[in-house]
Amino acid sequence: MSFNDLIFWVKKSLLSQKLRAGLTIAGFATGMAAVVLMTTIGESLRMFVLQEFTQFGSNIIAITPGKTETFGMGGLLKTIRPLTLDDGIYINKQKRVEFVVPVVAGTAKVKAQHRSRYTDIIGVNNHAITAWKLTIAQGKFLPDDDLKTPRSFAVLGAILKQELFANSSAIGKFIHVGSQRFKVVGVLAEKGQFMGQDLDDMVYIPTAKAMQLFNRNSVMELDIFYQPGITASEVVAQIKPKLINRHGLEDFTIITQDDMLASLDKILLIIKMAGAALGMISLVVGSVGIATIMTITVTERTSEIGLLRALGFSETQVKRLFLAEAILLAVVSGLIGYTIVFVLLVIAKLALPNVPVDINLTVLVGSLLVSAVIGLIAGIYPAQNASRLTPIDALREE
Repeated sequence: MSFNDLIFWVKKSLLSQKLRAGLTIAGFATGMAAVVLMTTIGESLRMFVLQEFTQFGSNIIAITPGKTETFGMGGLLKTIRPLTLDDGIYINKQKRVEFVVPVVAGTAKVKAQHRSRYTDIIGVNNHAITAWKLTIAQGKFLPDDDLKTPRSFAVLGAILKQELFANSSAIGKFIHVGSQRFKVVGVLAEKGQFMGQDLDDMVYIPTAKAMQLFNRNSVMELDIFYQPGITASEVVAQIKPKLINRHGLEDFTIITQDDMLASLDKILLIIKMAGAALGMISLVVGSVGIATIMTITVTERTSEIGLLRALGFSETQVKRLFLAEAILLAVVSGLIGYTIVFVLLVIAKLALPNVPVDINLTVLVGSLLVSAVIGLIAGIYPAQNASRLTPIDALREE
């Protein structure tokens, strides 16, 4: 039997049972679509989160108060010596450190021109615009004042500026943040959100002013930006002993961006694999459906098998016919399943242009190969049953 004859026989066989073949294909296609969709969602989520965490640059090390390994939740529990502005000034003088951004954040009521609202306040220094890749739309960012005695200047996020001043200029006007008055010196261009926090709906003020506003004597975090061309571990090896010597013990936690991304990547990879595993359950159900249909087909077509055997078809040829039928069912199902997912991903890409959606041919080829293998496995048992029938037994059963 030639290859063309094989394809013609399988095609005629499937078309003779259109409803049954259609339902089998629909079930398996759903399973295949579930696997591809869950895998794609997991990968897109992974790419999105990593993209969010790398938007502020790559040469970043964060120091938070509290030893995580000892106390569990650094920063929330009391430490012997919290991180201070002096710590930031000291680290800023170290080699390989370009600059340090001391961070204090909180929520306060902001008032201007008879309008008020509660919003996020973040205390930083003049380096924040470079460190976080912010862009000034109007005016300028916070000036390079003394870290301990800065002037009461404020920079507004794009949304907050629109909420407080509408279309009029905010530059040079005063706002009240809590009980303190600040002069607006700049407005930022839209930046978007970072892990659910709207960076455009913030007030950026000097760190020392934020410490007064929130009645703090320490900073929440020191973000260190080091020179390119060296590794984070080299910078940590330089800074850590000096800070321990300064504090008397290791009462702080150093988190490098590489460590953070590696941990996130592991977590997101597990989520992705878990999603794929859930989709595989649907695929297994679909493959069981193919095996069931093929088994029923063998039972119903014993006369046809007997006739083929009487015409001289060997066991191998009969087995090949039924295996080809099972594989074709699975491959067609895989194509339909991937087409469904492809359409959904295109719609998602149009609806959420900022979210990375992974659409590639590798997944298509992989899904088709998986479909073929599953179809082959599902068709082995029915094909063996068909091939073992002798012409006399097959015709007698009929």
